[in-house]
Amino acid sequence: MTASVLLIDDEEALVRSISFALKGEGYRAFGAHSGAEGLKMLGQNQPSVVLLDLRLPDMSGMEVLESIRADHPDLPVIMISAHGDTRAAVKAVKLGAADYLTKPFELDELFHVIAAALDRKRMDDEIAFHRHDALGKDGWIGTSPAMLRLAETLGQIARSTSSRVLLLGESGTGKTMAARAIHRQSPRAEGPFIEVNCASLPEQLIEAELFGAEKGAYTGAHQKRVGLVSLAHHGTLFLDEIGELPLAVQAKFLHFLEGGQFRPIGSNNAQSADVRIVAATNRNLAEDVRQGLFREDLFYRLNVIQVALPPLRERAEDVPLLARLFAERYAQEENAPPIRLSEATERCLGQYSWPGNVRELRNLIERLTILRGGALITPDDLPADMLSAPSASGRAPIGHSLADTERALLEDALAEAGGHKSRAAEILGISRHALKRRLQRLGMEG
Repeated sequence: MTASVLLIDDEEALVRSISFALKGEGYRAFGAHSGAEGLKMLGQNQPSVVLLDLRLPDMSGMEVLESIRADHPDLPVIMISAHGDTRAAVKAVKLGAADYLTKPFELDELFHVIAAALDRKRMDDEIAFHRHDALGKDGWIGTSPAMLRLAETLGQIARSTSSRVLLLGESGTGKTMAARAIHRQSPRAEGPFIEVNCASLPEQLIEAELFGAEKGAYTGAHQKRVGLVSLAHHGTLFLDEIGELPLAVQAKFLHFLEGGQFRPIGSNNAQSADVRIVAATNRNLAEDVRQGLFREDLFYRLNVIQVALPPLRERAEDVPLLARLFAERYAQEENAPPIRLSEATERCLGQYSWPGNVRELRNLIERLTILRGGALITPDDLPADMLSAPSASGRAPIGHSLADTERALLEDALAEAGGHKSRAAEILGISRHALKRRLQRLGMEG
């Protein structure tokens, strides 16, 4: 759908010229010359973004902004100010405007600011969608092709009531969330979802934890224990780190998979349970089978449907969306304003290899929220080891040369200035022409 722009400014020549330029860039454009006319056209045309002058003949731009915020809180509004109105424009941004432009401005500035506002709105819409979407309730977020394919695959798997699933992937890729997504979309969704981490339980207790035990069955069994298999009846049992299951317990678990029956420790009576099994591991189970660490027959029983979860470095386009979602979540938890990421920071995060995957990103955003709540996060705020680590593509570390250092400074200044070259030059203490020369020399401007 073509984005549309409503321009509210009393300078008719300016409205005509900007509308013409916007149409040349593929936008639909509408013009209004007063606050009242602009608010009327707003209701009639439902624009994607509004360009609003601070000074209008019938009311102030701030009054128009307040009215727009009240009726259309998610609509991006870009303020236009004369040179002397800059402080008021900054105040308007603090009150909810997406950005501001200072007259006279260049068309490339205008296009950049509009595109950035629309991108932020798109990302906010995606976060809102995921907040209510079935796959988003547990933080299962992503719009990359890999994640969209994965979501489709999990939905197809979920429609089966009994097929066993083996989830493979590095630590932190979201195997638990994938298991929950399968359960939540399956006919067993009303039943229990029971999770057990096989690596976190002492070896002597795993069998009792899974199958239960009678009172007095072993030292310390002071009361009857109901096993997780029984608790998962008519639901899903998720066995995380299945590769850590001891060989002795593997044999008993295989017996349960083959017949649906088991005996609690110390009991002579067989019990049954109707359970769907989803298992997960970050190990190479086929190699463990060859080394005698994992039973081959159990491996094939579990490996009916195998799903590999992509590491975060293979879906870098999801990083900004995830970062903003986590920023919003931890801001609420810490009762602090959410952090914001500069363009340079987003680029650094996209280039990082993320050995800890989504878990590492989540921990980073939580830490930044606690230490820098509400701040614009620049690359200087990131951990030093993150900046010096090899990138996801295996290229040299970020910031490894003088040119890279200069590039990072320019990117940070442009991010802080919202892409406005004149303001970025002021931040750096150089002229606008000097800034342009540096951008051209570094290949940052055509």
